[in-house]
Amino acid sequence: MVIDVATMSYVAIVQAGSILYDTVATLDKLENLTKEAATNGAKLIVFPEAFVGGYPKGLDFGIVTGTRSSEGREEFRRYYDSAIEEHGSESKRISEIAAIYDVFIVVGVVERHGDTVSKIDNRFFLLVFFYAPNGYLGKHRKLMPTAMERCIWGNGDGSTMPVYNTAVGKIGAAICWENYMPMYRMTLYNKGIELYLACTVDDRETWLPTMRMIALEGRCYVISSAQFLTSSAYPEDHPMRMKHGQDKVSKITHSISYIMFPILIRGGSCAIDPLGNVLVQPDFTKELIHYVHVDLSRIACAKMDMDTVGHYSRPEVFQLIVNEKPFLPVVEQ
Repeated sequence: MVIDVATMSYVAIVQAGSILYDTVATLDKLENLTKEAATNGAKLIVFPEAFVGGYPKGLDFGIVTGTRSSEGREEFRRYYDSAIEEHGSESKRISEIAAIYDVFIVVGVVERHGDTVSKIDNRFFLLVFFYAPNGYLGKHRKLMPTAMERCIWGNGDGSTMPVYNTAVGKIGAAICWENYMPMYRMTLYNKGIELYLACTVDDRETWLPTMRMIALEGRCYVISSAQFLTSSAYPEDHPMRMKHGQDKVSKITHSISYIMFPILIRGGSCAIDPLGNVLVQPDFTKELIHYVHVDLSRIACAKMDMDTVGHYSRPEVFQLIVNEKPFLPVVEQ
């Protein structure tokens, strides 16, 4: 097999957790992980779902059918304050990090979105931000939060479903259970996606076969970055930290003992090639950075016998209509 270096990209898949309620510290962690990945030669660095802002695993914000608690409202305010704005100072810092290390960064964030007229922060979303070495590229908002998430984040619309043609390939993203939305996947395939980036907190055994199916269906590389989160991610005085406590089993490594905190999200990041071969197997034990070479020329080889939106489609039988207009709650005419 002849390998064309021009079609190769080196991708870093970050499996790590946020520092909840401390966005500055989380951004410091993002920079340190980016520096490590860039030093090892990565040109595209993929972070998990809700890495900036945090995924509130285990929290209910005091929501019970028919009632809410004042403590839960205060918890939500604290979480809301940890979110970032699309063009705010935190986003600009990530853009600067991408420029300093000359890399593309794709990162899951919790966005506090302000009205452009009143400047009032009135909407809350889960999304992915895309950064290039020369600046911010754009965003994808999660179309459908899952289960309890719907009490936290709003729905995205069709206006933020990009696939960017970059120096590392055509990149787009699907967040967690959006990967189970076949019409969204079809939309990304139709845009020519080559590196399908699945940012997630789903750490189940079923995630890997899902990613393999998508790679086979879309004839693209699938790169999935999952959080690895322990109870130590919460502040020391937080009820979640107090509930789970510290695992008292100490491990000894080179005469150094340390305490392992209970795991809330166990990772499971992976990478799949366009023929469904697993390039990176899930690791459910720790924070780490996976690295993988992707050869974009393999995509054409995979599409020889199946192209979901090409010769293997039947447009006279099936057609997908996609509305990519933004939908606003109030439209002034």
